[in-house]
Amino acid sequence: MSLSTRAPGLAVAVALLLTVTACGANDTEPAAAPRPDSKAPSAGLDGFYGQKLSFGACADYATTKSDEKIFAAPSLECARLKVPLDYAEPQGPTGEVALLRVPARGKAKGSLVLNPGGPGGPGMSFAAVTAKTLAKSPLTEHFDLVGFDPRGVGATKPAISCFTDEEYLAGDTQTEFLLAAGDYTEQDSQALTDKCAKASGGPENLAVVSSRDSVRDMDILRAALGDDKLSFLGQSYGTRIGALYAEAFPEKVRALVLDGAVDPKLGGERRLSQYAGFQRSFDVMAADCATRKGCPLGDDPKKATEEFHKIARPLLDEPMPYGEGQKFTYNDLIGGVIVGLYSKETWPVITKGLTELKAGKPDRFVLAAREFSGREPDGGGSNYDVANFAINCMDEARLTPQQAARFRAKAYEMLPFADPGRGSDGAQDACAVWPAEPKTTYPFPDRVDGLPATLTISVTGDPSTPFDAGVRLARTLGGSMLTVNGEQHTIAASGTNDCVNKVVADYLVDLRTPDDEAECTI
Repeated sequence: MSLSTRAPGLAVAVALLLTVTACGANDTEPAAAPRPDSKAPSAGLDGFYGQKLSFGACADYATTKSDEKIFAAPSLECARLKVPLDYAEPQGPTGEVALLRVPARGKAKGSLVLNPGGPGGPGMSFAAVTAKTLAKSPLTEHFDLVGFDPRGVGATKPAISCFTDEEYLAGDTQTEFLLAAGDYTEQDSQALTDKCAKASGGPENLAVVSSRDSVRDMDILRAALGDDKLSFLGQSYGTRIGALYAEAFPEKVRALVLDGAVDPKLGGERRLSQYAGFQRSFDVMAADCATRKGCPLGDDPKKATEEFHKIARPLLDEPMPYGEGQKFTYNDLIGGVIVGLYSKETWPVITKGLTELKAGKPDRFVLAAREFSGREPDGGGSNYDVANFAINCMDEARLTPQQAARFRAKAYEMLPFADPGRGSDGAQDACAVWPAEPKTTYPFPDRVDGLPATLTISVTGDPSTPFDAGVRLARTLGGSMLTVNGEQHTIAASGTNDCVNKVVADYLVDLRTPDDEAECTI
């Protein structure tokens, strides 16, 4: 996910560290489940492909208070796309994919479909926000911007739910049993799965939210929008579904912008490399902090992780009280730090927050969590976190308890600031008893025949999707690569960099790709 929409908050952020991955390398790597046929069949789908969208006002599509404000704009158009819940049985139960369109300011070349990341990021609000951040861009002049809430997300039906508003307020919403400190068992996985199944309308709804199924939905969406070929901009996790679309429907691709790339070839190694990326950003942040008076991590960057442990580890045994009987925990702090690492501009969330935490005040992290994760003061808000959890359960091969323990040990090696210092016992795959086998998304094929030129964007200091993953994705797709020098996660939809804006607009509007050595700087 990208901070250009919102980033995860507090304990939710710990779970969302696992947004784009399977498991660890070698002895921690599970065997991937059988891959679906990359050439998606269309038998029995004529009725879905031939449907006409009925656009209207967006107010009834809002699922959060923030959306209520955004969707009230009269310039926005919303509709529901009918899709089969199970593509193997297209005559069976159906679902509804919710979408939002911002009409082009000029004569439209077609639609530009957007995905904000995640998995679990709501595409409807992302399209509305992107229309503002790119208000003067050739993209909003020449394309209808279209954002959709993928399967299980936001206003799409059925949507994933696991927790009550009261449980969110109490902080009792853990969905991550691998990296998070604590001892977990299969019984914990079963209790969580049962809770999600009940709140989501039944276990069958947990089984239909894979990324591969969302990619099938995207092709029906393309047809329903009247586009012969797809133009797509996806960031972070959005690069995963963009690449999967390219694999399944290469002849239906017009243009793909893939910003903040998920590595197309790796399973769990990419998760570990993600952890290494966050540690790298922590170290760079700590070095910057050390140059400033009163840095809570001290004036020696080499000792920053050690100083952080002195602040963090006491929370393992004595969580800090705040609010009305709430407790700020060790896992909350790790999540809060991860939130602040997404961009250099948010490093003050970490340094000021740690200074206040040493004085017994976790308020800055708590407030940042509500803003970044889409949670509201009354406990309501986005279902991003639980949709993220459910989609990953359907995308990634599962771990045995032994593999989980080895993975946790390797994870703490790669992300030492998050290490609670209590060993690797108690790790558990939260998806271990999920009611359906996953439809894994890796490894990606070595090449995709018939694919036109694509554009991958990678930021050198990206803490979440490391730069080298973008290099590998561009190479795998045989497309162009734009290097962006800077310290943040994704850039294309923010409209904040003239150099990036021009490259992206040239490609999407006129299909002009940048030179092989093209670079921009934030």
